[in-house]
Amino acid sequence: MNIRDNPQLCDKLAAEYVLGTLRGGARRRFERYLRDDVVLQRLTAEWQERLMPMAEFTGAQTPRAQVWRAIERRLGLGQAQKRVQQRAHAAWQFWRTESLTFWRSLSLVSLAAALLMVGVLRSTLVEAPQVDLVATLIDDKARTALLLTADSERRVFTARLVENAPVAADKSLQLWAVPKEGAPRSLGVIPPEGAIELPLTGSAIGDDIATLAVSLEPRGGSPGPGGPTGPILYKGNWVRML
Repeated sequence: MNIRDNPQLCDKLAAEYVLGTLRGGARRRFERYLRDDVVLQRLTAEWQERLMPMAEFTGAQTPRAQVWRAIERRLGLGQAQKRVQQRAHAAWQFWRTESLTFWRSLSLVSLAAALLMVGVLRSTLVEAPQVDLVATLIDDKARTALLLTADSERRVFTARLVENAPVAADKSLQLWAVPKEGAPRSLGVIPPEGAIELPLTGSAIGDDIATLAVSLEPRGGSPGPGGPTGPILYKGNWVRML
């Protein structure tokens, strides 16, 4: 049976695919259809546009210890986790020694967990702004701390702390794009509460970016021209939506 003959089924499968509740053989079959079916691609993109912005309003959740242990075993992250904990207060050149695969994997897990908390009742959804890039930045305990949502058409992105950050009055949080080579690029200073809209430039989403990071700096931002001067608190990566 061609699932395109059943529009309601197509819509239901697209929603479950975005949420991550479509699993196993059903998910693989859907992905095969998705590669060549522009209708399914459009439906999937529409569900992503509806659901992704709602992740901004979900609070941080702490999974049970056995959940993370199972993830670590499947991804081979046990030793990487130990290294991250040992280097939590290392110098800002962390990206030259840390496993970028580890942090990318944890960012995707955090993003998926946030999406799974969103309801799929279409009647409760409101029209959402265009979002084609998303990043979740996490701390050294794999807790989501910062959410970035980007609109390439408007050339802006929003940075929103999941919870108010306990930042001293003489300190600031500064967001960086860390390239594979060269010094980090400052993307802006993040207020300790609320959200801020920043310009989406090539410095923020260039192909040479290895990771995104947030450092704790003196009030107003890093005084050094070469990059962060304080500890790195959060890390993550952009994920491009369909």
